[in-house]
Amino acid sequence: MNNESAAASNFIRTIIDEDIASGKYNGRVHTRFPPEPNGYLHIGHAKSIYLNYGLAEDYGGKFNLRFDDTNPAKEEQEYIDAIIEDVRWLGADWEDRLFYASDYFQQLYDWAIQLITAGLAYVDDLSAAEIREYRGTLTEPGRNSPYRDRSVAENLDLFERMKNGEFPDGSRVLRAKIDMSSPNINLRDPVMYRILHEPHPRTGTEWCIYPMYDWAHGQSDSIEGITHSICTLEFENNRPLYDWFLEKLGIYQPQQIEFARGNVSYTVMSKRKLLRLVQEGYVNGWDDPRMPTLSGLRRRGYTPEGIRNFWEMAGVAKANSVVELAMLESAIRDDLNWRTPRVMAVLDPVKLVVTNYPEDKTEWFDVPDYPQHKDSDQMRQVPFSRELYIEREDFMEDPPRRFYRLGPGREVRLLGAYYVTCTNFVKNEAGEVVEIHATYDPESSGGSTPDGRKVRGTIHWVSAAHAVEAEVRLYETLFTQPDPENTPAGQEFTVHLNPDSLKIIANARLEPGLAAAGVGDKFQFMRQGYFAVDPDTTPERPVFNLTVTLRDTWAKLQQK
Repeated sequence: MNNESAAASNFIRTIIDEDIASGKYNGRVHTRFPPEPNGYLHIGHAKSIYLNYGLAEDYGGKFNLRFDDTNPAKEEQEYIDAIIEDVRWLGADWEDRLFYASDYFQQLYDWAIQLITAGLAYVDDLSAAEIREYRGTLTEPGRNSPYRDRSVAENLDLFERMKNGEFPDGSRVLRAKIDMSSPNINLRDPVMYRILHEPHPRTGTEWCIYPMYDWAHGQSDSIEGITHSICTLEFENNRPLYDWFLEKLGIYQPQQIEFARGNVSYTVMSKRKLLRLVQEGYVNGWDDPRMPTLSGLRRRGYTPEGIRNFWEMAGVAKANSVVELAMLESAIRDDLNWRTPRVMAVLDPVKLVVTNYPEDKTEWFDVPDYPQHKDSDQMRQVPFSRELYIEREDFMEDPPRRFYRLGPGREVRLLGAYYVTCTNFVKNEAGEVVEIHATYDPESSGGSTPDGRKVRGTIHWVSAAHAVEAEVRLYETLFTQPDPENTPAGQEFTVHLNPDSLKIIANARLEPGLAAAGVGDKFQFMRQGYFAVDPDTTPERPVFNLTVTLRDTWAKLQQK
């Protein structure tokens, strides 16, 4: 990962610089990315990954990937595998430091015993609903549980029996004994363990009690020697709880720093909502190219470099905000502009017959692969024949004066080939133009003429006899509103789903070289946009996804 621009100053770097100057943590910088494996990663997680890995790399430190896998009821191996693939795709390298909170289950249990023995934790028989009721509100203090003053011996006995599976789910929990009147609700005797008879993806049926996230998270950081525990803002009020646990246990204490999470307009970032979109069939899986998941964006053709550049432009802040989708698309567009070859593809084909060109003749013209690179001389050959396909929008039977494409009596340049002049056109019974006739100038081979005349219009084309028929999938935003969470009272966020988010073109015509394109290969379809080969592609029928248009058409539409 190249972090030249990632080194831009921000408040987190200022803290780390001060820590290094003061000798805190002996000058070490050790960060981590700690996802819960209860869904796929999304574009917002990329911000955290790049931030944590970038800091470790820039300061010569270490970076861990750790799964906070404390809830087997919602976690799956599928999610673990997908997260590993996504983090690796983004370019973050955890070397040999792949960890799981489940690696620490025994240590966490032992530490829970330590708190019970010190009179700082107790087994509570209140139900989940009763615990919420006793907790109080932001303006009213909570009430002590009637089980709060159990003896140490009774708590140790009950907790061991919880571990041994003697009690049903939900019948008992282990709670920290802190302060039920604390203004910070997180400190009002938070639950540390719950009974859950669910097999774990890694530990199987070894455990039937599982640590809560808030109990496992800070201690996991401590075990791994993390120096700067970088979290999003929603964990700011949890920091005093994490510090309390570490202080009472008397163990190494990392420094937690909160930053604003990454939000992007026209999408949702809640894994719960993304899961609903998948389970209720609004999208075709977690890797649907309309999803903000990293697997969906990868399938659509986004690049790790483009995503990184986007988050670097967005910056690191302390206040939550929403970054415009147009900025993300611009970053992807800028990256793809330099890395993708140009090819010709006709998405809405109409036949163009060059009537004075020999029926049995085929010519091959050299066309540059990377015209955007002035020093590149890489070329490919494309076939030219009597019958071609052009875009339907490149012809008008009664064009206005400033229409510089094809029309009756109009002359245009066929990119890299000849000048042609429209002589006639044919309509079907419905009045649609189905065939255009033109003549070519044999002296204009390669796009220039001996008399030096110029034409205003240049259009792309493909040879009908050689064209590859392909499926092309065009995408718009998944939601019609910039803030899909802002729904009318009583309505779900799904009310804002865009019914036109996917359009499938079944009969696009592509230049023949694209038949050999592999899954994930990226191209700029001239005058169309950037496209990537989808995993659904087959040798008989290539499938391409629209990655991003050549310009910010969506944002412009919203301004009308």
